[in-house]
Amino acid sequence: TYITDTKKENDLIVHFVDELPEDPNASFKAAVNSVDRKSTALNHSATHILHAVLRDVLGDHVEQKGSLVNSDSLRFDFSHFSKVSDEELVQIEATVNAQIRANLTLDEQGNIPINSAKEMGAMALFGEKYGDLVRVITFDKEFSVELCGGTHVSATGDIGLMKITSEGSVAAGIRRIEAVTGENAFRELNSAYNQVGELKGLLKTKDPLKSVQQLQAQVKDLQQKIEGFNAKAASGLKEELLTKAVDKGGYKLITERIALDDSSAIKNLCFDLK
Repeated sequence: TYITDTKKENDLIVHFVDELPEDPNASFKAAVNSVDRKSTALNHSATHILHAVLRDVLGDHVEQKGSLVNSDSLRFDFSHFSKVSDEELVQIEATVNAQIRANLTLDEQGNIPINSAKEMGAMALFGEKYGDLVRVITFDKEFSVELCGGTHVSATGDIGLMKITSEGSVAAGIRRIEAVTGENAFRELNSAYNQVGELKGLLKTKDPLKSVQQLQAQVKDLQQKIEGFNAKAASGLKEELLTKAVDKGGYKLITERIALDDSSAIKNLCFDLK
């Protein structure tokens, strides 16, 4: 039986399973998936660092409004009044990775009176309920001090790398950043690197971005030429159709089957014949 989730209700830990055991009263051996736990710890500690960096880069108005951490990735919702610019995202990602390379050591303090924790500058996370005694997670007391009950790395260098994969809006005044860490971040970068390599080979160039921009310009130019050819074809067709017009009681009747690839050319033709 696999435990898929745990939640605390009325000071009791409730375990959620994929299926109930045949005998709930039997004895069970509990074992943690060490691989998933380690990956989750990477994403959790990276979330703390990301939170601190967002406040440093964007301003103290940034507050956590939601978070999801699992073994695959991290998701962080925060208060901010506008889209985070590409330049700001570059700065945020670079700063987070600088803190990772700094290999900041985890300072974990349990059973701290909540008032003492607040005096230490610890930030409470959105949606969390705290009792009289709390756990404080610190990565450099001048950088990241937060109340937290989750699993973490022993030092930020264990995270290895963080790569932001998306940034967007989830509600008015609330933005969301998604990111990956560790091996997943390496795979994300390696995949992008391989795609760029394939583009270079396909376009036969060392600068695929410039080549794509040139191709876009060529496509636009060709579309304009095609529109011009269609206009000329429609004009010639108009003259031909007028020669086939039959006088029917004060109006001209043209009965002819035609085919034009460009719908706009047909509209223009009908307008010209009126």
